Amino acid sequence: MKIAIVTASDRASRGEYEDLSGPAIAGWLATAVTSEHEILRRIVPDGIESVRETLIDLCDREGAALIFTTGGTGPSPRDLTPEAMVGVIEKELPGFGELLRMIGLQQTPTAILSRQTAGVRGRTLIVNLPGQPAAIALSLQAVFAAIPKCLELIGAGTMTVSESWGADGTAAPRLPDYLRPA
Repeated sequence: MKIAIVTASDRASRGEYEDLSGPAIAGWLATAVTSEHEILRRIVPDGIESVRETLIDLCDREGAALIFTTGGTGPSPRDLTPEAMVGVIEKELPGFGELLRMIGLQQTPTAILSRQTAGVRGRTLIVNLPGQPAAIALSLQAVFAAIPKCLELIGAGTMTVSESWGADGTAAPRLPDYLRPA
């Protein structure tokens, strides 16, 4: 199974800034995913065209089953990752973004500014993650429980995960106390 990580950052793509969020995602996946997989990494400039072309290439030519994007989800003029993704996906899965924002609010009140979402193109699941490395683990822990099942449902293959995620690949995400079942 191919898992891709796309960092959208003007500065990182020019080598002016070290990409820390892409390696944070790869490191987290190394502890969670136990099935055989290959990580594909891309660093591209912010913007609709660069992100969209990269996503299409990873989905259609590389055959990635899962793509995580990082960066480009805020309100600044160059933050266009969600717009690029909308031009690529066939089905949006807005619950991912809703949960990511809710979980992000545990760390920072500015998480409400994030425009993260997820969607499916063919047999590929694409999930927008935050660009801040400190938010990566919390975000992945929140949404990862749904990912193996989604991959199975879209025909992308079977992903096995470490026992900390449960034998069936599911686990309750870390929700705020007020949202946890009584």
